Amino acid sequence: MRAQATREAILAAAERLFAEYGVIAVSNRQISEAAGQGNNTAVGYHFGTKADLVRAIVRRHMAEMERLRAVMVDEAVDSIDLRVWVACLVRPSTAHLEALGSPTWYARFAAQVMTDPDLHGVMVDEALASPSLQAVLDGINRCLPDLPKPVRAERDDMARHLIVQMTAERERALAENRPTPRSSWHDAATGLIDAIVGLMRA
Repeated sequence: MRAQATREAILAAAERLFAEYGVIAVSNRQISEAAGQGNNTAVGYHFGTKADLVRAIVRRHMAEMERLRAVMVDEAVDSIDLRVWVACLVRPSTAHLEALGSPTWYARFAAQVMTDPDLHGVMVDEALASPSLQAVLDGINRCLPDLPKPVRAERDDMARHLIVQMTAERERALAENRPTPRSSWHDAATGLIDAIVGLMRA
């Protein structure tokens, strides 16, 4: 029980520090101190490498997003409405962030990891391991049968950047009590869906 509490404290501290300062800039010692651990080797003991720690943070959030997406995918079934499938892509993450309350750190953490050449693959591998995400990508493919594969791959990258960066920007603005273009995470998701549908159909 105590070990689990220690792990949770380390994950929460690491997520916040990585979100604020970037993964490379934060040491295990800083994480241990922020987690209230007197032992500076606590991070390595519980998680091993920095990549393992990042993977654990991702999985801590992915489980709930996977649950939310699986429900949406079940409802979408054999839809050929692109907007339905793009909503399945966007809304699980925004709904999860909204449910966490404010401030949150995960969107900014994800943005930092996605720009780190050594850790980018961890995030991508964890996402692609999601059965519901694979179903969403298949659904989008069915809606765009005439889009050449290289163009589709490029637009997938663009859509991912939009989701990662725009959720991080909104999260940062909320944490700093700055105004945001949309009044809620739900409305922010609607704006992202509009943009990605337009991008995919261009």
